[in-house]
Amino acid sequence: MAPWTDWLSAAEGALRFLHEYAGWDIWVVTHVEGDRQIVVRAFPEVWVRPGTELPWAQSFCRQMIEGNAPRVATVTAAVPEYASRASGPIRDIAAYVGVPLLTGDLELFGTLCGIAFRAKPRSAARELHLVEMTARMLNTLMASDLPGPTALDLAGALPHQG
Repeated sequence: MAPWTDWLSAAEGALRFLHEYAGWDIWVVTHVEGDRQIVVRAFPEVWVRPGTELPWAQSFCRQMIEGNAPRVATVTAAVPEYASRASGPIRDIAAYVGVPLLTGDLELFGTLCGIAFRAKPRSAARELHLVEMTARMLNTLMASDLPGPTALDLAGALPHQG
């Protein structure tokens, strides 16, 4: 029960917890930088690796952040703003849950999201409170003195693509 030594370790622990407790196929922490959404941590990493970049304009998370689509969609095909983005690397997303991650200055850092490759039952929407609480914990740690992504060189924390 020792505390995490830095924000990235806390994020990884949060993803493992969400995967074990709430299920879903993949849990991801991302960072938004300009027109890109960058995967900072993922669990399990089999599906997506840290450093993977997606165009922010095509992101489910952008639709959620801008308020165009709900934070949880147990069937993404039933949400026009998500269904219209189901192409490329995100074409197989059948269910989505996501919440914003904010800096201490309340600026958008990125997102915490869960992805499923099969539609989820409506009851899975109840897990949103757990995801929001986890995001709030990560936001609080980011705003605290714990070494976090604002204190780390994110480029150094992510594997280089190429």
